[in-house]
Amino acid sequence: MATNQEKLDLLRQKLDTIKLGGGQKRIDQQHGKGKYTARERLAKLFDEGSFNEIGQFIHHRCTNFGMEKKDIPGDGVVTGYGTVNGRMVFAYAEDFTVEGGSLGEMHAHKICQVQEMALKMGAPIIGINDSGGARIQEGIDALSGFGSIFMNNTKASGVIPQISVIMGPCAGGAVYSPALTDFVFMVKNTSDMFITGPAVIKSVTAEEVTSEELGGAVTHSTVSGVAHFACENEDDCIDKIKALLDFLPSNNMEETPFTESDDDPNREDDSLNTIVPDNSNIPYDMTDVIKSCVDHGEIFQVLEDYALNAITCFARMDGQTVGIIANQPKFLAGCLDINASDKTARFIRFCDAFNIPLVTFVDVPGFLPGTTQEFGGIIRHGAKMLYAYCEATVPKVTVVVRKAYGGAYIAMCCRQLGADMVFAWPSAEIAVMGADGAANIIFKHDEDKEQKKQEYIKEFQTPYKAAEHGYVDCVIEPKETRPRIINALAMLYSKREERPSKKHGNIPL
Repeated sequence: MATNQEKLDLLRQKLDTIKLGGGQKRIDQQHGKGKYTARERLAKLFDEGSFNEIGQFIHHRCTNFGMEKKDIPGDGVVTGYGTVNGRMVFAYAEDFTVEGGSLGEMHAHKICQVQEMALKMGAPIIGINDSGGARIQEGIDALSGFGSIFMNNTKASGVIPQISVIMGPCAGGAVYSPALTDFVFMVKNTSDMFITGPAVIKSVTAEEVTSEELGGAVTHSTVSGVAHFACENEDDCIDKIKALLDFLPSNNMEETPFTESDDDPNREDDSLNTIVPDNSNIPYDMTDVIKSCVDHGEIFQVLEDYALNAITCFARMDGQTVGIIANQPKFLAGCLDINASDKTARFIRFCDAFNIPLVTFVDVPGFLPGTTQEFGGIIRHGAKMLYAYCEATVPKVTVVVRKAYGGAYIAMCCRQLGADMVFAWPSAEIAVMGADGAANIIFKHDEDKEQKKQEYIKEFQTPYKAAEHGYVDCVIEPKETRPRIINALAMLYSKREERPSKKHGNIPL
């Protein structure tokens, strides 16, 4: 009979084997690609010494194709929990050194277990993907595992923050778990995502494309909008994940984290009084306006390189996390198009789910015209924004900086879409359409058309008609914007707003 010491030695030996993953040779290959191993990534993500691994001894149950002879440490995935900047977080990291990180029945079981623990505990979950995909030898059991993961993603949606990190290949069915989560991080040149790879595409359509062109970080953060963040390397990626977590509550029942700020909430910025050009057709950078209003000028942009005509970002105002949506006049004059509508609607719904107040800066001449937009369903996509704002019950503050025309004015959280407080700068132009174009229609047949046109522009290319009708609460000096927003958010802190009871709405997807 083995002694207690021998039993301890056996345990340590088994743990050492598991921690070595696929062996030193494969670890060296991983490092040679500029990638960390699964455990190295988790060590960098979590506070030092806080990560607790679970399920180390789980083993696959497949006996097909000689699999019964294979030892796959941890079944190719590391799962557990710990603290990130002092807050509880759950995580899993696929281990590419072990059978290519392929997903089988028990691999999926480990992921599902940690997903369910995160949901029970009300803590964020981070999934690090680095896998060759489904383990073909396990067939339908592997596909079943994906299905269970997708179900858990959906159950957790809107309850706990879910973050996906792509740090290697992620193909086929594997891509849908990240797509179901709240935020997707990718690393340039070492990660990719696609349903079908370059070889399959070439055989079916004769198109030739590289993995990086097809599904790399730059492609997904600029063209498809699948990835919210494209990071320079794995260290940069982990730093950004930690920064994002600092803005978020742990679950939908918590308030957003509060950070003590030494930036005066009553600070005014005289430069805002002159930031908008006298000619309303000349662009300016809306990020300058936003940075002037938030604590220390610090913003954390989401989908920064996608749909550049719209800005979505997290920031703090007097220490409180806020979600900011804005038009960007530097690109497409700030028009709303299909991609901008999708980008903003998704961000609005995330903020509403996690009790993050919404601040909207408006300078929008309309929806982008053209057959490409109409054929692509701009009506349906634009309706997503309308739906998201109407559905949101968090505090909503709107600032009309310059143009606010027609349906796009409505879509950017006007009073009727539930804005709790609407401010407008003196440069605001709130109307059905641009005053110049409207006057040309109204006075088309008048002999003194030009004089009437100038009178119309003088009266209607302003915020004052909207203020007279109660659609604008205050016309303010631009320099006052920060203290006005902070004051409004403080007033709205105790806001309670109910919606009719229903199973769920039917957003125009």
